[in-house]
Amino acid sequence: MPPAQDIPKVLVLCGGLSPERDVSIRSGRRVAEALRTQGMAVTVSDADADLLQRLDATQPDCVLPALHGAGGEDGSLADVLDAVGIPYIGSSADSARIAFDKAVAKAAVRHWGLPTPDSVALPHSMFRELGAPQLMHRLVDRLKLPLIVKPTRGGSALGAAIVHDVNELPSAMVGAFAYGDVVLVERYIDGTELAVSIVEGDDGPIVLPAVEVVPDSGFYDYNARYTAGTTEFFAPARVSADVTRAVEELALTVHTNMVLRDYSRIDLIVSPEGVPHFLEVNVSPGITETSLLPQAVEAASRDLGALFAQLVRRAISRN
Repeated sequence: MPPAQDIPKVLVLCGGLSPERDVSIRSGRRVAEALRTQGMAVTVSDADADLLQRLDATQPDCVLPALHGAGGEDGSLADVLDAVGIPYIGSSADSARIAFDKAVAKAAVRHWGLPTPDSVALPHSMFRELGAPQLMHRLVDRLKLPLIVKPTRGGSALGAAIVHDVNELPSAMVGAFAYGDVVLVERYIDGTELAVSIVEGDDGPIVLPAVEVVPDSGFYDYNARYTAGTTEFFAPARVSADVTRAVEELALTVHTNMVLRDYSRIDLIVSPEGVPHFLEVNVSPGITETSLLPQAVEAASRDLGALFAQLVRRAISRN
């Protein structure tokens, strides 16, 4: 056992006020237990109005934000932690902002010449002012059915819906607008859904085995993500060696070009022709019992606690 002064004090932040609060709490509890197995002194705290006072009182060596959604993944918390000078695990504020907004992330990916499904980002004000019926038909003419509709900001598939008929589009838009002011209408590719997690070590980023997602309902929605037994997972994914290389190259390019840090999860869809397409990126992936990052860690024969302990030490050494 190292001397007490050599044991890192880690503050795990979870909860928050986003719709993903419950998932965040589950992620925070799990990663805290994993770090405790590595002998670290871990405190779990909500990210609430008392955060700054709590940071002053506890003086952690490192903060691990296990927050999902706005306030955790949008760069705002990183800005606060940078301002008070406390090391933290995860991407910088600037990189997080690019990654968090799906429309912005897809624009960056297209700029780099990487494949991503065609899409339109539509603010609520424009949806209302241009007239929904006419606009819906124009979107379908441009993007073709089926479509997937989702908020541009936020995760866990909250507010997301697959549209097979133009008459389903208005209600899907309204459902997505309940979770944000801008909605992404994206061409739906019926292919193999994969999640590729990347962690950074001393020698650079490491691509973990891709996890294949097969929800019983056919749609990886909130229920399929967090209800045990409703989705099958395959790690590593059941794809060819050529597709695996293409998937890993795409994920690594996104992680590197967005200047992401410590860890990330890139979600992709592989078309029936075997072409991977970027969907979105997560700078604070879920760490619950059904989440994809822990499954990738296990498939790589690595220990979750040891991995995050390494990330804690990297974050402290950056300060």
